[in-house]
Amino acid sequence: MDTVAGATVLITGAARGLGRSFAQRAVRERAAHVVLWDIDAAALADTAAELTAAGVSRIHRYVVDLSDRQAIAAAADRVHREIGTVDILVNNAGVVHGNRYFWETADRTEIERTMAINALAPMHVALEFLPAMVAGGRPARLLTVASSAALVSNPRMSVYAASKWAALGWSDSVRLELEQSGNGHVRVTTVCPTYVDTGMFAGAKGFLFTPVLRQEEVTDTAWREMKRGAPLVVLPWTSRLNRAISGLLPVKVRDRYLNAVRVYHSMDEFTGRAV
Repeated sequence: MDTVAGATVLITGAARGLGRSFAQRAVRERAAHVVLWDIDAAALADTAAELTAAGVSRIHRYVVDLSDRQAIAAAADRVHREIGTVDILVNNAGVVHGNRYFWETADRTEIERTMAINALAPMHVALEFLPAMVAGGRPARLLTVASSAALVSNPRMSVYAASKWAALGWSDSVRLELEQSGNGHVRVTTVCPTYVDTGMFAGAKGFLFTPVLRQEEVTDTAWREMKRGAPLVVLPWTSRLNRAISGLLPVKVRDRYLNAVRVYHSMDEFTGRAV
C-alpha cells in the first residue's frame, strides 16, 4: 500500500497527540473519509475543524468512551451505517498513571480504566471492523500503538506496562492469525516507541542515548511502516538494543544494566499531561 488515498481511516484517541498527527497524515494523502474517535468532545471538535478546513477528506467525529464496550459497539454501528467499511484502523488511544509504586495505588479504578482503554479497547474496536476488512478482500491495515513498556519491565508504571504487554501480544497474534488463515490483504503493524513529546508522559526522562522522541518523527515512521505492512516497529534503536540485551542476559544482570542506563528511573519525575 503506497497511499491511503480514497480509503476510509478510523483513528482512536484522535483529538490530540499522535492521533491528531495520524489524522493529518490521512488528510494529507487524500483519504476519502477520516473518522475521529475521542472522549474529549471539545478537543475533538477543534481537531475536526482544523482537518475540515483542508477541504480534502470528509471528516467525521464521534465522542466515544473507549473504556465502555457498549459505547464502542454503538459508535461502530453508526460508522457502519453512516460511512461504511473501514480500510485503515489505527488503535491509538491510551492513558497512563504513574510515579508511584503499585501498592501505593489509592484509586483502584485507575487499574480498570488503564486496562480497559489500553488493552481491551483495541480488541473490541478491532472486532467491530476487522471482520469486514477480512471479508472485503481489499488491502487493509490495522495499526496498534503499543509502547516500549511492552518490551521491558519498568518501575512506577506497572499497570501501564501490563496493558501494553497485552496490546502487543494480542496485536502480533492477530497478525499471525491473518497470515495463517490466508488473509494477507489485511496487515497488522504494532508500534512500540519510548516516551514521546505529546505531553502524555510529561516529566518522564529519556535515558542513555534515548531522548524523548519527537511526535512527528514517531508519526512519520509509524505511518510509513503501517502502509508497508511491517509487523513490528520499535523506536528508537536503543530500545531495540535494550530488548535484545534483556532477552540474552540473566535477570539480575539485566536489572543492573537497565538500572545503570537509567531506564528504571525514567518515571521518577513523571507528572503526566496537565488537565
